[in-house]
Amino acid sequence: MTEILVQAGVEGNIPSAGTVGDRVVEHPAWPVLKDAVEQIRGWQSADGSIDLRAEAAPARRAVAAAVERVISAVERLAPLLPHDAAYHEALVRDLRRWSDDGFGVPDFLDSLLAFQPAARREDGLQHLVVFPMYTQNGNPDRNLEALVLRMVWPDWLAELEATRYDNPLFCGITFEDFTSGYDTNSAVLFPETIAVREAPERFSWGGIFCDREAARFRRVSKAAVDVLGLELPDDIQEMIGDQERCQQAFVLWDMIHDRTHSHGDLPFDPFMIKQRQPFWMYGLEELRCDLTAFKEAVKLGAEGVAQGRDVQYAVLFDRMFRFPVTGDRVKNYDGLGGQLLFAYLHQHDVVRWTDNKLHIDFERAPEVTNQLCAEIEKLYRDGIDRPKLVHWFAAYELVSTYLSPHPGSRWAKGPDALDVSKPPRKLVDDVLADEFPLSMFYEALAKKLKKTIASTKGITATSSAQVAA
Repeated sequence: MTEILVQAGVEGNIPSAGTVGDRVVEHPAWPVLKDAVEQIRGWQSADGSIDLRAEAAPARRAVAAAVERVISAVERLAPLLPHDAAYHEALVRDLRRWSDDGFGVPDFLDSLLAFQPAARREDGLQHLVVFPMYTQNGNPDRNLEALVLRMVWPDWLAELEATRYDNPLFCGITFEDFTSGYDTNSAVLFPETIAVREAPERFSWGGIFCDREAARFRRVSKAAVDVLGLELPDDIQEMIGDQERCQQAFVLWDMIHDRTHSHGDLPFDPFMIKQRQPFWMYGLEELRCDLTAFKEAVKLGAEGVAQGRDVQYAVLFDRMFRFPVTGDRVKNYDGLGGQLLFAYLHQHDVVRWTDNKLHIDFERAPEVTNQLCAEIEKLYRDGIDRPKLVHWFAAYELVSTYLSPHPGSRWAKGPDALDVSKPPRKLVDDVLADEFPLSMFYEALAKKLKKTIASTKGITATSSAQVAA
């Protein structure tokens, strides 16, 4: 290994872990690790392999040297993180096997199984994570990534999880630093994204970056409030100005949302089972989980839990101002859910667009938002008694009650316009890419917020604070 480090020009540049403070990103081994991972990423194919026979391919010796730099850095950083010792040992073995096998499609199942962040949820606990993976809403390829994160698990959240919202797999996390795959819109770390030879029987953790979500929410909300001339109560204004307060709101929102995917009166084919459905079904499921978090937040707020009130604002503003105008219009189910919430509140006179200004009745918003949640819950409860196609049409009817379908939609014309002799999954082909187009209001808002939305790529609490300063 020393010979390889000398060839790479890093001999003697990485002191032992004990010579520095306890922040991984402050250790000189961290930038070496990042640089080596970035070099490897540039050589990888979409499946994570490295084709050493391709034109302009790197020499095998050069790739092996880069992997050894990663291994050496991991070994020097590992003493800072004794709680991840088993994972880092397995990671080194997976990296060496990948190298010894000629850099084919990577298989990091052993290190994935050894990484168990949910087993020790302690506020502020660091993790150094290296995996070949794609990043949701980020990089679609399974490239090597390295990131340092911290657990967000304050006592008040731990108490709520233990007593009311059991979610033993959930990890609230924040960024310390990351490689290129996370310099994107991705705000999650999920085991499903990691390159392995076979999927485990069940996954044992899932992480959501509440700092990125909070920073993105704050920037977009501030811009939307300004564009729309919306007058805010003092407590909402203060919340949007406070990154830490927003992070606490998002970690609570995420914890309740995440568990809701497997709670409630679910149809026989729940969302969590991968299947081919019209995208409004996914939109309703995500919205149901968010509105369940909203409903619980109303209860918590009434009980004096400060974060409960903040979650309500976060759900309303993120869903109405960011979701509908983020991403393209190709089966954008999160955007659809945001449009539906806005339209429902507008048609129930909670939201008004008058004199070129937006007005929100914050007193009535909880009651009416919970009404929409109840409508979706009834759809789900009734769904178990319906055939799948009938259930899809019932869901379409709910959405189209408040949102206008595309005038060219075959689904909007009803069963007579479709070949219902086909299996339901085949009728998904008849769904338009933009089945429920943006309203005139959102078309205008999308243009106004376009630059702001783009500026949130790769955002963190630190970068958000720098821009604000």
